[in-house]
Formats: sequence, C-alpha cells, structure tokens
Amino acid sequence: MISHILWALEIIAVLGACSSVAYYLLCLWSATSFLRARRSAEKGGLTEVDGSARATPAPVSLLKPLKGIDPGMYESLRSQCMQDYPEYEIIFSVSDSADPAVGLVEQLQTEFPQRAIRLKVCSDNLGANAKVSNLVQMLGEARHETIVVSDSDIRVEPDYLRRVIQPLTDPKIGLVTCLYRGVAASTLGSRLESLGISADFVPGVLVARQIERGIRFGLGSTLAFRRRDLAAIGGFEAIADYLADDYELGKRIAGHGLKVELSDAVVETFLPSYTFAEFIRHQLRWSRTIREARRGGYAGLLLTFGLPWSLLALLVSGGAACAWGLLGVAACLRLAVAVLVGGVVLRDRHTIRRLWLLPLRDLLAVAVWKGGLVGHTITWRGEKFRLKNGKLVRFDSEERVPQPGRTG
Repeated sequence: MISHILWALEIIAVLGACSSVAYYLLCLWSATSFLRARRSAEKGGLTEVDGSARATPAPVSLLKPLKGIDPGMYESLRSQCMQDYPEYEIIFSVSDSADPAVGLVEQLQTEFPQRAIRLKVCSDNLGANAKVSNLVQMLGEARHETIVVSDSDIRVEPDYLRRVIQPLTDPKIGLVTCLYRGVAASTLGSRLESLGISADFVPGVLVARQIERGIRFGLGSTLAFRRRDLAAIGGFEAIADYLADDYELGKRIAGHGLKVELSDAVVETFLPSYTFAEFIRHQLRWSRTIREARRGGYAGLLLTFGLPWSLLALLVSGGAACAWGLLGVAACLRLAVAVLVGGVVLRDRHTIRRLWLLPLRDLLAVAVWKGGLVGHTITWRGEKFRLKNGKLVRFDSEERVPQPGRTG
C-alpha cells in the first residue's frame, strides 16, 4: 500500500516538475519577446501611429492618493515633479487633513513653485477602498482628459510620462501600465518580497502578455488612461469596493474592447522593512486577492513550483538519477528566469546577489499558496476586512460582523 502511494506521489511530483520546466521556458520566451519590443521602441525613438509622426503629448493630470509616509516617499514624490513633459498637473489627496503626508506635499509645493501641485482633502466615504474613494473625489479636480494614477511609493525617471503617454496616441489602446522593480530594505522579509517581484510576479505578467497577446489587467505602479474611457466603464465608482482596483480597472477597460498596453518604462517601488511575519501576512493577503480575482490563474500557480516539485520527486524516488537530472534542469531554468527578468528586463542590480534566497522563497511560496486557498480575512493599511468576490467588507471592531465600508 505504501509503495503504491509513493509511486503515485512520484508520478505527481514528476509531472509537476515537468510542467514547471515548461513554464520556465515560457517565461524566458516571454521575457525575450518583451525585450525585443523594448529595444525596438528605444531604437525608434519617436514612433509612428497610423502612419503619422507622434503628436505633441497631451496635457496630463497625475493623481496621487496618499496615506501616511512610506519609505523614501519624498524622493519618490519628487521624481513626479521632475518630468520632462510640456504640460501636467499633480493632484495629491489625503482622507484626513492631519495625515503626515500633508507636510511632504507642502514641501513639494515650496520646492517646485513652477509646477501645478494641488492637495485635496477627501473627507467623503464613497467605498470600502479608501484609495479609490479619494480618486473619485480627485477626478473632479482634474483639468485634463488624460489621467495617470500611481501609488505613493513609485519612483520614476524624468522621461516617464512621455513613455507612458505615447501609446495612448493609438485610439485602440485604453490603458497603459508599467512593470516595476522592488527596492528592498535591509530585512529578510523585504529582500524576499523584492526577489518575488523579480522572479515570480513579473515573469507571470510577461507570460500573460505573451499567451494572451496583451494583458487584461492593470498594475498599481502606473495606470494611464483617458477620462472618457474611464467614464464608459462606470468611473472609479464602479471599483470603489474592490481591493485589487488596478486589476479591476484594466479588466474593465479590456472588456470594453480596448487594449491594455505594457509600457517599456520600468519604475521602482520602495518596500517597507518587513519582518518575516509581516512578509508572510503580506503574501497571504495578495494570494487571497489573486484567488478572488483570477481563480483559474491561482490554480495554475501550482504548476509553477519547479524546485519544490523536483525536490519532492527526488525524495520519493530515493535519489534516482533521473530525479537528480530533473532537479538540475529545473534549478538552472529557475535561475535563468530570475536573472533574465530581474537583471535584464527590470534592470535590478540586486537580483543576482539575492539568488541564494530562491530555494527559501520557493518553499515559502508553496506554503503561502496553500494558505491562500482558505480564509477570506485580510489586513490592509492597518484595518481588517473580509474579501467577498474580490470586494472589501469591513469588520465592525466590536461585533466582528461585516459592516459597510467607511474611510478610516
């Protein structure tokens, strides 16, 4: 009986490892395709749309919802004020006038008096997602048709806006989003988070881009779109109760018949000094979010754990030579994906020095995936919510009963 169980387990492990090897090859192909497209864009400089030269960039309203102070936040916000772009405004928002981020905005206004920088206090509660609630109120202050939304911890290069806005000259493109690399703090949890972005998350995005001939979701690092296209999908109000608002925005714009374009620009996100426990909690939160948003994709993650599957095959086979060979192939391809995506696509110079953490990262990923299968409770921005079909439902602090969302 035991021998039959071990034999079945070995077959499952080998199949899992082989599927992961195929996935790693797909990652390499997808990353190579993205690099070819990026080199073509960089070499071409001023690209053409419908046979005509690129027009003068449209004026842009850049919306930046803020809450509290993130690592390196002032320099990140400052980078938005240093864009080589002819006309744009920046609208910051907070939910509470006592928010410490207000002081940073005032400092920016002093340092960059030539920029159109405004601060809006968004006191109304328009949904469980306080960030989107603020965006609804900020949009009313925006002067321009072209809108760019990005998270508060995003740092960009001076040509960022030009590169992000350029694809929107094509009327078939409704949303432009960006890849990002994680700038880690000195803690183990922060380094594991950064490595996961380079070796897991971004390869998955590139694979989706390749096999679906484009992507159908957005990333919070950048969301660039036209105001009229946002209105056509119901505005920000339609996603005000969703945790993955960036995903929902891209999904709905793609569902409206427009393309979602992955920009050739790569931005940076500055990660908190996660303790190991905080890292695990953050991973569980996003696992449950992905499970709610893309159930099929979440199930498919099981077929991407090459090192754990190969190690299991080696263990149950009693150290068979073919199992060692499978482990070697999986390990080499896993490293190749991390180096190509992290080191070349994202231009993250820290990826290679963190490769020794990959086995730990992959074993933890299996545990997190299992944990993400169950439970509907998450903690976000210090508040506890229940996820229901991708939507946030706040818990009452005393009765522990789901209550309608309100901005904290």
